[in-house]
Amino acid sequence: MNSKRVLAFDFGASSGRALLCQYNGTSLSTEEIHRFSNDPVSINGTLFWDTLRLFFEIKQGITKAVAAGGFDAIGIDTWGVDFGLIGADGQLLQNPVHYRDERTVGIPEEVFSIVSQEEVYAKTGIQTMRLNTLFQLYYLSKYQKDLLSRTETLLYTPDLFAYFLTGVKRAEYSISSTTQMLNPATGQWDFDLLERLNIPTDILPEIIDAGDVYGPLKADICEELGCESVPVIAVCTHDTASAVVSVPADTDNFLYISCGTWSLFGTESQTPIISPEAMAFNITNEGGYGRTTRFLKNIMGLWLIQESRRQWMREGETLSYGELERLALAENPFACFVDPDDEAFSTPGNLPRRVREFCQKTGQYVPQTKGEIMRCIYESLAMKYRYTMENLQKVTGQSYEAIHMIGGGTKDNLLCQMTADSCNTKVIAGPIEATGLGNAAVQFMALGDIDGLQGARKVIKNSLEPLYYTPSGRQPEYEAAYGEFKKIL
Repeated sequence: MNSKRVLAFDFGASSGRALLCQYNGTSLSTEEIHRFSNDPVSINGTLFWDTLRLFFEIKQGITKAVAAGGFDAIGIDTWGVDFGLIGADGQLLQNPVHYRDERTVGIPEEVFSIVSQEEVYAKTGIQTMRLNTLFQLYYLSKYQKDLLSRTETLLYTPDLFAYFLTGVKRAEYSISSTTQMLNPATGQWDFDLLERLNIPTDILPEIIDAGDVYGPLKADICEELGCESVPVIAVCTHDTASAVVSVPADTDNFLYISCGTWSLFGTESQTPIISPEAMAFNITNEGGYGRTTRFLKNIMGLWLIQESRRQWMREGETLSYGELERLALAENPFACFVDPDDEAFSTPGNLPRRVREFCQKTGQYVPQTKGEIMRCIYESLAMKYRYTMENLQKVTGQSYEAIHMIGGGTKDNLLCQMTADSCNTKVIAGPIEATGLGNAAVQFMALGDIDGLQGARKVIKNSLEPLYYTPSGRQPEYEAAYGEFKKIL
C-alpha cells in the first residue's frame, strides 16, 4: 500500500477546490477538503480576478490538508490565457484582468492588420479568440505601456500561484500553449511574432514541462501554515490538459469533451496539426502531457446555463440545475437554436434575453419560458458538438467509435444523452473529477509512483465506474434538426 498523498488545487472559472488524493498501487482516490467560489469583480469598467482572495483559499486548503494528515506534494491547475504582472520588487502590479473583460474587443483585427491571421495561425496553431494572451498583451503594449514598462516577469495564473508558494518564476508548457504566443514546432516563445507586435519578450518566463518541479514551499509559508516544505509540482497546469490526462481510453485514437464552463472537444495527437483546413475550422493546437498536442475546439459550454441561472437568481428565483433540466425536458424539442459561440454570449449579463434576441434575429421561434430557453441551450450544445466532431474528422481523416465526456458536466444526464443522439455515437461519461485526477496523476508520475501517461490512464480507469449512453433511436429527428441548426451558424 502506497502511503503517499498529494494535494491538488483545481480552479475553474466559477469555483475552486482542494483535493487530497491517494494512490494505493491500483487506483486513485480523492477527498475534497476545501471548496470555494471564484467571483470576478468589476471595478470602473474592468473585470478582474480576485487573485489575492484565491491565494488565501489556497492557504486554507493547505491548512485543512495538514489537519487531515498531511501531503507529499502540491499541484495547481487553472483556466488558461490570463496572467499576473510582477514588478522588480517581486510584487503583483495589479489584479489580473479576466479574459471576459471587453478590453480586447476589436484587438484581433488590429493585430491581423500587422501580422495576418493566416501567419499567426501558422506560427502558433491556436484558434483565434479575442481572450487569448496575445491580444491581451497587444492591448497593454499599445494602450497601457506604462504598466508593461514596470513589469519584470509575466506569470500565467497557475504559475503565479506557484510563485506565491515557492518564489520561483517559471511557466509550465500546457498553460503557455494557450496563449497564442508559443511556437509548437520549437516548443518555445515565438519571439519574431511578438517583436513584430511590439510585445516585450524579456518579461516571459522560462518554460518547463509537466512533471517538473517549480521548487519547494517557501519557509515563511511553511511557518505560517504549519506544514512541511514539500515540492510544488508543475502538473499540466491548464485545467483541460489535466483533464485530458484522465481520459480512460484504451487506445491513442479517441475523442473527448471536457465539459464544464467551457466545452473542450478534441483528440490527442503526437504532433501539431496546422493546416488551412484546421485554420478554417478554427481548431486549436494546445500542449498536453509529454508535449503531446490537444487538437481541440473551444465551445462555449455550460456557461450559457450557469449565466442564465445567475440571471434568474438576480431576478429573485433560485432554481437548481436539476430543476432547470426538468423544465427543459418538459418542453417541445427542436423549437429553436443558438450558436453557443456567438459573441453575444461571451460576456456576463442577461443570457436569457440574449437567447431570445438571437432567435428573433435569425427568424426562429422566440423562447418564452425558462424551460424553452434551457431546451434551446441544451439542444444547441449537442448540435454544436456534432458540428465540431464532423470538422475534427475532416481535418484528422480519422473516425472515432466513442466520445469520452469528462468533468463536472458529465453529471448532466440530459446533455450526455443528447450528445449521443446528436452525434449518433456512444458516449462514455466519466470521470467527473477528471481535472483533479489528472492533476494528481501527474504528481504521482513526478514522484515516481505511476509509470507514464498510459499507466496513469489505466490507474484512472481502475478508479471509476463510467456511465454509457447510446443513441436512443431518434436519428431522423436529430438529422432534420441538425439541418436547421446549421442554418443559423
